[in-house]
Amino acid sequence: MKKIGVVITDGVGFRNFILSDFLAEAEKKFDEVVILSCLPAAVFEGLSGNAKIIELNVFQEKFTTWFFRKAKELAHLHLHHKNNFGINDNLKANYSKANNPRGFATRLAYWWTSLFHSEKWIQCYNRLQQHSFKNHPITKEYFELVQKENFDLLFVTHQRPPFIAPLIYAAEKLKVKTAAFIFSWDNLASKGRMAANFDYYLVWSELMKEELGYFYTQVKEENIEVVGTPQFEPYVLDRYQTTKEKFYQKFQLDASKITICYSCGDISTSKNDELYIELIAHAISNKMIPDVNLIIRTSPAEDPIRFAALVDKFPFIKWNYPKWSLSREGHQEAWSQRVPLPEDVLDLRSLLEFSDININVVSTMTLDFMIFDKPVIFPVFGTGKNGLYNDRRFLSFKHLEHVEKSNAVRIAYDEKELMHAINDTIAHPLEKLKCQKELVALEIGKPLSGTSKGIVGALVNWCKK
Repeated sequence: MKKIGVVITDGVGFRNFILSDFLAEAEKKFDEVVILSCLPAAVFEGLSGNAKIIELNVFQEKFTTWFFRKAKELAHLHLHHKNNFGINDNLKANYSKANNPRGFATRLAYWWTSLFHSEKWIQCYNRLQQHSFKNHPITKEYFELVQKENFDLLFVTHQRPPFIAPLIYAAEKLKVKTAAFIFSWDNLASKGRMAANFDYYLVWSELMKEELGYFYTQVKEENIEVVGTPQFEPYVLDRYQTTKEKFYQKFQLDASKITICYSCGDISTSKNDELYIELIAHAISNKMIPDVNLIIRTSPAEDPIRFAALVDKFPFIKWNYPKWSLSREGHQEAWSQRVPLPEDVLDLRSLLEFSDININVVSTMTLDFMIFDKPVIFPVFGTGKNGLYNDRRFLSFKHLEHVEKSNAVRIAYDEKELMHAINDTIAHPLEKLKCQKELVALEIGKPLSGTSKGIVGALVNWCKK
């Protein structure tokens, strides 16, 4: 029986580790559970069990810290960009043409790391980053906190946010063990460097374990544990279950019709959502596809104001605006401060369970719907040369190569193919079910039931080492 510190960095981490069974399981196995929150403490009211809540003051990077973090990130991208479209795409996106200090500094770091980007250099940039903030007031505050609490293990629920680096540095210097959960299915194969080095890592699947070993060669295999992900655990918890009748009533749907749920990404990566929704709505109006219920779930990471014109134009469309409230203004990563209500998890589960078809632009919602055996369609019209945002390029990202090769989704490259995909899916909803189940098994390496128990078990074992 030990003491664990659980770092909640953002709203998704809050959903995954506070609205699942994780806290209840952790309190069974640890003498004390302390939540170190990058969100305001008030958001945990009534949801934190017996855990102590400590609200962390927000770390703001100074220029020097930013520069060495950027160098570390760019070096990682340079090291792994060959034969990896996603990382190469990310590397290109990091280049700056801005005529300001950060623009000049980015170009300098970009050039320098194109020459010096080995794993040894990456660790050098990490040490320089740490040196730049080791005397920062917030870092000193974190030192005092970690020392006072005397944790046996510090568990970080998202490995990438830059503002956690000083906390991990404090733990490292004070010889406190650290563990990180790999946040999402695309984080290793398509994203940049983690915020820090950790002692132990929790991953979704054997596939993700292989990716971690490939991209982070200094990590020993015995320090990686496959646990699945608590992101999907609420789908097997009774408290988030509702009935089909309540679902139809809440969203004012016609129970005699098939229901299509279009789930949106945020504006940064899913700029063509409005086009796809409008095409589907016109197809329903013009009877190009059967008369169906069409419900749209917008992204919890943004305000849905960009869809206002569609709300007015197509009154028959139903909308699900995620119940995620902005808990703090002025944060350097504003999206991270959006926090879900338990009611939103219930709404989402009902959409997954009782909708008949999902349409999304290559998002993780693909897995959410497939867990409930629902067919999925990807519209990807944009090539970057046809006047549309280039969403088709995402199919070349490593994590989505697995999806495409799995034959578990229907992919539509233009309007005609989208209409055909919808009609064919309505006619043959189970055609790809076997492939869907195989994809879910590949991406999520453990059963949903007992996910939190497995995570806590791994953390307890690491405490004993």
